[in-house]
Amino acid sequence: MANVNSTAKIRKLIAISFGVIALVIGVILFLKVDTPEHFGVYFTKAYYGQFGAIAICVELLVAAYYLFIGHKKTNFAMALFAFTAVLDIAINLLGFATIAVPYLIMLAFLVCAIVAFYIAFSNAFNLGKISLVNVIFSFVLGNAIAFYFNYF
Repeated sequence: MANVNSTAKIRKLIAISFGVIALVIGVILFLKVDTPEHFGVYFTKAYYGQFGAIAICVELLVAAYYLFIGHKKTNFAMALFAFTAVLDIAINLLGFATIAVPYLIMLAFLVCAIVAFYIAFSNAFNLGKISLVNVIFSFVLGNAIAFYFNYF
């Protein structure tokens, strides 16, 4: 009984940490969004590309919430966040990104992504193994999100 209780505490601690990281980084990035003076600029790649890292923060926040409540879709949300974050980091480091994300934020995303991959693929908290279909879907959706904010 004590082992189950400590596992739940660790799960909630990780969830709260992910949530705080997502909120802090999200607010920092949102405050750096350049608001255009002309209406037409709102429809440019440079404008909406600023929201890519904020979308990753939202994914991390959703994954943290699922982890906190112990939802059965936690592992899918963790994998989705991790795939999106890792691809976005790769795109930024290779210089293909529309908007460069600061290195410290990329490092925070990378650490969270590594932990999220571990949680998702090891089923660390017994929330239901992620199926191969969900792994493929989270990979494809994560790539679509990263490419949307960086290329389209």
